[in-house]
Amino acid sequence: MIDVPPGLSVTAQGPAHLPEVLTPEALGFVADLHRRFNPERQRLMAARRDRQAAFDGGALPDFLPETVHIRDDSSWSVASAPPDLDDRRVEITGPAEPKMMINALNSGARVFMADFEDALSPTWENVITGQWAVREAVRHRLSFQTDEKTYGLGQRLATLVIRPRGWHLDEAHILVDGSPVSASLFDFGLTFFHNAREQLERGSGPYFYLPKLESHVEARLWNDVFAVAQERVGVPRGSVRATVLIETILAAFEMDEILYELRDHAAGLNAGRWDYIFSIIKKFHSRADKILPDRGQVTMAVPFMRAYQQLLVRTCHARGAHAIGGMSAFIPNRREPEVTERALAAVREDKEREAGDGSDGTWVAHPDLVPVAGEVFDRVLGERPNQKQKARMDVTPTAAQLLDVSVPGGAITERGVRGNVSVGLSYLASWLAGNGAAAINNLMEDAATAEISRSQLWQWRTHGVQLADGRPMSADLYAGVRDEELTRLRRALPNFQWTDAAALLDELVLSDRFAEFLTLLAYPRLV
Repeated sequence: MIDVPPGLSVTAQGPAHLPEVLTPEALGFVADLHRRFNPERQRLMAARRDRQAAFDGGALPDFLPETVHIRDDSSWSVASAPPDLDDRRVEITGPAEPKMMINALNSGARVFMADFEDALSPTWENVITGQWAVREAVRHRLSFQTDEKTYGLGQRLATLVIRPRGWHLDEAHILVDGSPVSASLFDFGLTFFHNAREQLERGSGPYFYLPKLESHVEARLWNDVFAVAQERVGVPRGSVRATVLIETILAAFEMDEILYELRDHAAGLNAGRWDYIFSIIKKFHSRADKILPDRGQVTMAVPFMRAYQQLLVRTCHARGAHAIGGMSAFIPNRREPEVTERALAAVREDKEREAGDGSDGTWVAHPDLVPVAGEVFDRVLGERPNQKQKARMDVTPTAAQLLDVSVPGGAITERGVRGNVSVGLSYLASWLAGNGAAAINNLMEDAATAEISRSQLWQWRTHGVQLADGRPMSADLYAGVRDEELTRLRRALPNFQWTDAAALLDELVLSDRFAEFLTLLAYPRLV
């Protein structure tokens, strides 16, 4: 049993490290943050719904006229980067799980993002174990034992950055005054309370990635949280450094404003490409003129994605912030060297494009990709920690360029439908089993990539799009492909929760209403 402050309740027991993580002081800190900031969080979530209703009615986003003075003012910049967050040429990401964390911290990457969001299935055990693992890693004592091997931290470790869950999510296992606590404030509050002082004493700091922001006002809320948290814990203002994932089409129109709101705490922006694609589908799901082709055809080389990436670099460098490129989700397969080599060539091309555009670093999902991405950025950066001097004033993307989501030569094919169904089923089965980062067809799939798969299926079905072979995408076509893929997957992995995964995917694809996030629909099945 653990001591719980008044007004709080913990609705689940265990796992093993619960008393170390949920101390009364830590719980009190989280509860204070929730009571202070949750009303504004709820207001902002209502504002999201209002904006979505406007898009459903035919509106389109644009650069905000009321903040033009921020965009046009060249005098402001973000705080300078701390030494261990200045060279970010290769960043590796993965769930906040002990074995993954050890491998990533030892990988040779400059930064490791430990994820409580898209790459972590938020079972109670995963969340608590992840918090314990972060605490152990900060103190350089994290280890992990299997029957075959003991995993431990080496001497040279990547700089640790934490991604809490997004503003839209709750943590159902902690109730504050009878209601679930904000998952964002829970994840941030525990990692900050337990580790901020220790990190600063070790020459680092409390560094975070912020997901799913849709406006600068949502960034302002995070900045307010940081200010109060630093004061309560007694660390200097500006100790927090936050990198914002520009992974929604709405945030792409407010990059300057987001950096401005966080300027005392901002570290940079990241081109979160997979969620960005999902966001375009989600925000414009009712529009027949905004339908994307097969997922694999929407690369960073297509015009609207390139405009987004280049605008991010220009914005960051104008404000002294780091511009970080997007995720390479490929997983090398040593049993198929020819497939791996073709994929590695595509990874190199992608990273060369990012480095050439001026990005200061990039993301990878597997340790074997660290040398590949590192070679590209080493060649461009040399001994410099970044290339912020590359201003990219030649880049002037317009709203029309960001919103023109046409893909030259793009098509919707049966192969694309089948791939989306397969990924949707496989990922949901994995997520329900407690694994939020699933290796599927030599790619590391997380919630963001699964969101693309299920949302494309919904949109294609709803609009009855014509496949390349002339057939209309229909509920019957989906059901036939789903049954075929289920048969194949059950044969390969008979112990997975395929029935539950199929029921969930059916709900996501066949419902009359578009589900905002698959995790909101799936989370009750974990609780």
